[in-house]
Formats: sequence, C-alpha cells, structure tokens
Amino acid sequence: MRVVFIGAGNVATHLAQSIDQTHDVVQVYSRHIQNAFALTNLLKQAAATDNLQEIFPNADIYIVSVKDDVISQIVNEINFTSGLWVHTSGSVSIDVLSAKFERCGVVYPLQTLSRNVDVNMSEVPFFIEGIDEDTEKLLVEVAKSLSETVYIANSLQRSKLHVAAVFGCNFVNYLWAQADEILKTAGYNFEILLPLIKVTLDKAYKVSPIEGQTGPARRGDFRIMQFHEEMLSNDDAKLYRILSQGIMKKYNIDYEQD
Repeated sequence: MRVVFIGAGNVATHLAQSIDQTHDVVQVYSRHIQNAFALTNLLKQAAATDNLQEIFPNADIYIVSVKDDVISQIVNEINFTSGLWVHTSGSVSIDVLSAKFERCGVVYPLQTLSRNVDVNMSEVPFFIEGIDEDTEKLLVEVAKSLSETVYIANSLQRSKLHVAAVFGCNFVNYLWAQADEILKTAGYNFEILLPLIKVTLDKAYKVSPIEGQTGPARRGDFRIMQFHEEMLSNDDAKLYRILSQGIMKKYNIDYEQD
C-alpha cells in the first residue's frame, strides 16, 4: 500500500520507518521542510513537502501524526477526501476524521517515542479503531505487520489508556528528573537508582503496584516525611507532600496528623 505521513515528529519517525519495511511510504509532510527531509532520508523512497496542497491524492492510507490540537486544523485544510485517513493520537476522538472522511480510523502506539532513541516496534502495543468493520480489519492487519500485540479500542477506551500512560510514563519520568537533580546535589549520578527502579518495576508487574508500594508515606512515617520536606525547595516539598498524602489516602492512613 502507498502511505503518506502528515507529520515528521517522534511518533511519525518510528512509525514511518516500520511501515516502510512492508509497505511504501511515498510522501512525508511537515510544516518545516527540513524535518520532512530528515524523515524521508530514513525511508526507501519518499518525497518531502511542507505544503498541504501538494499532498498526493492517490495514496491508500494517510497517517496524521501531529500534535493533538493540530489534527483538526490539518483535516480542514486537506482539499480531497479519497483514501483511508487515520491519526495516531491517544486522546483525540475518531470523530475529528469521520466528520470529513468516509474511511477513517485510529492507530495508537502505546509507547514513549523519541526520534533518536531506538525502540523495538514489534514489542509496542497498538490500539486500533475503525469507522466500520472492514476498515478496522484492514488497520489491524497493518498493525500486526508492525507489532505482535494489537488490540481494538474505541475512542473512550483509548483516552483512558492515554491518561494511564501519562501517569505511568510522563509523570514518572518527571519524578526521575527531580530525583536526578537531588542526587547531583549529593554528588551522585542517576545510574545509582537503576537497580531500585528495575526491582520496583519488576515487583509492580509481578504482584501489582498496589501491593508493591513501600516508603515513608506507606508506613505513615511522619517524622521522616517532615525531615525530607525540610531538605527540599518549596516546589519540591509541595510535590512531595501531595504525593505522600495521595499514598496515605489510598492506604487509609490519616495524613492530617502533625
């Protein structure tokens, strides 16, 4: 199949290279032409453009892989409706496409993707939604050519998956960044936490995150929590307190104590 990518960011970079192994990515659009060329240079034979009016109208699939709040703008500027149109967002409804295109769907890879960090796409879970049964079947086949793990998910399910991913990845990564800064003030590197992180992740998988929770807040150790807060900046102390109170509330520990 002939595939056009609209977008050349992190998700598009990984997805386009994977799809190009079994199908033909024929064109990449980006509003920044240098980004379009950067992606086409990684593909077998694809044209680059920064003009939506130059999008090839005879492709089989158009994959819109841009920021969530730009998808509707892109859709409105397209001047033809042929082909199968899909987006890759976790939280944007299929409705943004179905309002214009007869054939449409969603291909959502549940993974954190950065251009310069290799990811084994065969291990990435894909969540598929199609406007009808035939479209859904086709998108499942495309996804299965990329990954061993493919699920069907409607727009509401996918949005909940995305929220869970934000908690489980983006927020956690932010906390790692905060931990890294604290470690540096003590003269250590982030790598010393890697054994702890690996065991924590393994334990969460084996016994569940709820059962695996440990730490001062889980124990209700108020003296240690107060000591930690006193060592932190105002912003970090506030975050520490919010997270600690959340943990205590989940485990029915009274966090109103002095």
